Amino acid sequence: MAKQAVAAHAVDLEPIDRLEEKITRLVTMVAELRASQARAVDECTRALDDRARAQEDVERARQENSRLSQEVETLRARVSEADAVNTELLALRDERDVIRTRVSEMLQQLDAL
Repeated sequence: MAKQAVAAHAVDLEPIDRLEEKITRLVTMVAELRASQARAVDECTRALDDRARAQEDVERARQENSRLSQEVETLRARVSEADAVNTELLALRDERDVIRTRVSEMLQQLDAL
């Protein structure tokens, strides 16, 4: 009878051992899922940080582009003014040459007198 009690006792422990094994696997799985979720959260956080930095970079580029566009317009205006001054200088030089020629002719006429 003692052998039957030991045998019955051994049979009774098998379901508990299987249950313990299943619980251990479930605990391991839950730990792995939590670690995986933590990694996913970290990756999402890094992705959001990267996106925020990219948006800041885009905004800085837009501001720089706007500033450079304004500078280009200012330089175009200065070039236009320089062209106008150059045209005026050419006209003044031509006028000076005409006056020089007239004065030279007048001096030659005076010398002839």
